[in-house]
Amino acid sequence: MEVLLILGIATGLYYVMSALVKSGTRRPPPPTRPSSPPARQFREIKKPQTSSEKTRVPEGYKDGDHLTRTNGVDHAEPPAFPLSMALEGPAYVIDGDTIVVSKIKIRLAGIDAPELDRPWGQKAKWEMVRICKGHVIRAELTGDTTYDRLVGTCYLPDGTDIGAEIVKAGLALDGGYYSEGKYRHLEPAGIRRKLKPHGNRIRS
Repeated sequence: MEVLLILGIATGLYYVMSALVKSGTRRPPPPTRPSSPPARQFREIKKPQTSSEKTRVPEGYKDGDHLTRTNGVDHAEPPAFPLSMALEGPAYVIDGDTIVVSKIKIRLAGIDAPELDRPWGQKAKWEMVRICKGHVIRAELTGDTTYDRLVGTCYLPDGTDIGAEIVKAGLALDGGYYSEGKYRHLEPAGIRRKLKPHGNRIRS
């Protein structure tokens, strides 16, 4: 019995000493590294377009049509001239000095009517409608262009000059960029005081 007791005590001491030795030689755990900060989120900043980079698409034209610029205004290029240098057909009136014949815009040569948003502009348009209504118009082209329009002198079937008629009506002036005083004698007295201040591009 004494021998077994001594063996039991010796075995217990062995395990205690082994545990103490192992605990003394164990490496301390490595220090924990601070977690890395979350990745920065970058927001794309789009540079706003400058006025020179923006392109205005005129009313009536599709995005993608070839545009050109004249006097700071974007517009479609004028169409090609027909070989005959003349067009015939019913007229669709845009304003007092621009009509459409055979799907081509025609700027009447030698006259200048008020723009639609200016005083007398709407009245000039409807006077042109009255002149052209029910007629086949003949446009004799000069070879000049302005913006997306061809320039021409337009006539009724009986040979009446449409430009002359609207000047006589007091709703357009001789002038613009394509006149040499051709219609000046047809202007009613005092008409330049009424129309000229309202934005017409007139040669005095």
